[in-house]
Amino acid sequence: MADLRAALGITQASLYAAFGSKEQLFREAVDLYRRTANSSTVQALATGRTAREAVQTMLQAAVDALSAPGTPGGCLIVLGATNCAPENRAVQEYLLSVRRQIPEAILGRLLKGQRDGDLQKAAPISALASYYATVLHGLALQSRDRVSRKVLTHVVKIAMASWPQLSGDMT
Repeated sequence: MADLRAALGITQASLYAAFGSKEQLFREAVDLYRRTANSSTVQALATGRTAREAVQTMLQAAVDALSAPGTPGGCLIVLGATNCAPENRAVQEYLLSVRRQIPEAILGRLLKGQRDGDLQKAAPISALASYYATVLHGLALQSRDRVSRKVLTHVVKIAMASWPQLSGDMT
């Protein structure tokens, strides 16, 4: 907080007057992150012609965002506040609620795929949504560990190569 105040050239009182608390400042930072750096990942779900294309586009958009030059590795939503002191439990719960929106968004796109007929009705879509959210979150962790864009892209290819077996689409 001292570094932030120094960079902004404001006093502690001014910071709290503007944001109310450290937690509120963090929440606003997360909301800004979701609207900017993280928005391409979820938006990508809407671009694919089929559910498979949408999921692949989402994963590749994440790789693009996570490996963009000049950006820190990782994802604030995935990696932020995973290990917190008890007094920061509210922040941890807030990020958990935000992270849960990812598999929900994937599930929504998979449901659309079933309605559109490009994904079998019997496909285990809850498990698929969880699996691809796990891959997405894993990409963020790998990015934080400075895994190359080439390797992250290969992970996406492997995850998508398993689509036929996972979705029950053996055509």
